[in-house]
Amino acid sequence: MIALTSEVASPRLRGTAVSLMYCGVPLGAALAASIGIAELAGGWQVVFYVGGVVPLLIVPLLGLYLPESAQFRNARDAAPIGVVRGLFHEGAALPTAMIWVSYFFTLMVVYILINWLPSLLVGQGFSGRQASWVMLALQFGAALGTLLLGWVMDRLPAWALSALIYVGILASLTALGLASQWESMLAAGFVAGFFATGGQCVLYALAPHFYRPSVRATGVGSAVAIGRLGAMSGPLVAGKMLALGTGTTGVMMASAPGIVIAALAMFYLSVRRNGAQAD
Repeated sequence: MIALTSEVASPRLRGTAVSLMYCGVPLGAALAASIGIAELAGGWQVVFYVGGVVPLLIVPLLGLYLPESAQFRNARDAAPIGVVRGLFHEGAALPTAMIWVSYFFTLMVVYILINWLPSLLVGQGFSGRQASWVMLALQFGAALGTLLLGWVMDRLPAWALSALIYVGILASLTALGLASQWESMLAAGFVAGFFATGGQCVLYALAPHFYRPSVRATGVGSAVAIGRLGAMSGPLVAGKMLALGTGTTGVMMASAPGIVIAALAMFYLSVRRNGAQAD
């Protein structure tokens, strides 16, 4: 869907189009948090009933109305390009490596927040209901950040947007580690969602530019797969940090080096993309 949206949208609105599609991720998480706050009859299983039924309802609509990739149809008669060649040969190796690094560390932090923040808040003395409100604020921040940063991506140089996103992530992690009042934690959670998930959306919009049509979905899919490894590693690292007694501050500060590495990789991609557009 990322690759198709990036292809169908005009260059002037590509970031906005991808962000409109991707904002379903934080909105779905916000819905899950809302179900937790409302304490609906049926308990936590309601989240999975809603999450399971809605995608099944969408499948017939995709079958009827989702267009085939025009670039894929045009390239179908050309000689097929292998995965290794498409991702690592003819100048693609370094961009692929940088995309993978950015995805890995950005999703690592996103999933530390999603998986461990509620438990960290309860460990700090907040109630489960207060933790749900913080997660709701985080996901609403993520939805708004996805939309606004996607819109900004079509108007700002990519390197400036990269700097804004990762400075925002570092600032929000610091705030989450230091906040002690529920109101300040709500604000920190909103900002963390805004930049962390919003930055993830910008990565998704950026990646398709570095691959030819015949391997574009493969390139984006491989980056998402590497990102999922980061998503699994983040909660594992956070759990280990908590077992060592570091607390919330230690977990948030331990995430900072990965964000710096992701920022450098994304900055390279941004400069590379601007150079390609200038050519």
